[in-house]
Amino acid sequence: MFNTGVSTYLCLFFACCFCCSRAMPTKRNNEAVNDRSVIGILTQVVTDEIMKPFGRTYIPSSYVKYIESGGSRVMPIRLTLTTSEYENIFMKINGLIFIGGNADLETSDFARVAKIFYRLALAANDAGDYFPIWGTCMGMQLLTVLVAGENLLTKTPAENLALPLNLTTEVQSSRMFNTFPDELINALTQEPLTGNFHNYGITIKDFQENEMLQSFFTILSTNIAKNGAHFVSTFEGKRYPFYGVQWHPEVNRFQWYRKLNFPHSRHAVQLSSLLAEFFVNEDSRVVPSKCSLLPCLHSRCSLLLKPSTLLLRETIAAAVRTLNNGRHTLHDQNLNWVTNVESQAMIPRRWELQDSLK
Repeated sequence: MFNTGVSTYLCLFFACCFCCSRAMPTKRNNEAVNDRSVIGILTQVVTDEIMKPFGRTYIPSSYVKYIESGGSRVMPIRLTLTTSEYENIFMKINGLIFIGGNADLETSDFARVAKIFYRLALAANDAGDYFPIWGTCMGMQLLTVLVAGENLLTKTPAENLALPLNLTTEVQSSRMFNTFPDELINALTQEPLTGNFHNYGITIKDFQENEMLQSFFTILSTNIAKNGAHFVSTFEGKRYPFYGVQWHPEVNRFQWYRKLNFPHSRHAVQLSSLLAEFFVNEDSRVVPSKCSLLPCLHSRCSLLLKPSTLLLRETIAAAVRTLNNGRHTLHDQNLNWVTNVESQAMIPRRWELQDSLK
């Protein structure tokens, strides 16, 4: 009887050990890996009159699909919360994206909230808690303002231009590009794989003359604007996992407006895919150690972007009648469909079935 009890106890003990070992993060290069990452995307204020009935803030859908295609979930970060609420959100996400758009980089709510998360990310990384940030277009410009402490942007018009990259020698040792196949690296320098939609940027001269920027970032690529200005088009942090691109990798797979030069070649699609996977893998290095996972689980899941119901409507007016005046909007810049985050409903703008976010 005693032996039977001991045997049963030992079986239960080893079973528990096995289950716990499966629940623990796996190891990759001696680092813990989180395969259920959540990436925060900072929203923007809705300025388009036709979109205001749907909500006050939005995220272009291409960014959401871009991140999800890399294997992560998305948490929208609104611009109307308190500092303590942002600190709470920071504890629940594994990385952050500053998207492109049009906002004042010093006085807007977008800049104010970005600065809060930027400082939290600096402190976390300094404490050994890996936390990456990615800036696209305006998001990259914002990173230069946050690091330099001043706005150094000048006119670098490259509106609606698909360009190759002038890669620097640092690309070979970079985190962003060092796993790219040689064929794609060569294509990056020869083919117009990057969609540019900006009028301002940081010139190489201004970057190199600013001690803060030069010591913080490594330039990975440059380009020439329509006015002849040489601007920085890609950089990454030397010490911190912060990344910036003046171009838009998300449009290569998720934007289709014919009047805009969105690259859709095989190499353009491959570039977009690899960069999405790269940043999600960066976030996967962030194991939820900033908070106890179980207490955070329900509250974190309730904040995730989970649109599911697809509702066909012929006009925006019909869509407005369908929604319950939700406060947060996600919409596609191609004007194909709108997603309301609170009601979890997706409304195409034409009689055309669009892919839902999964």
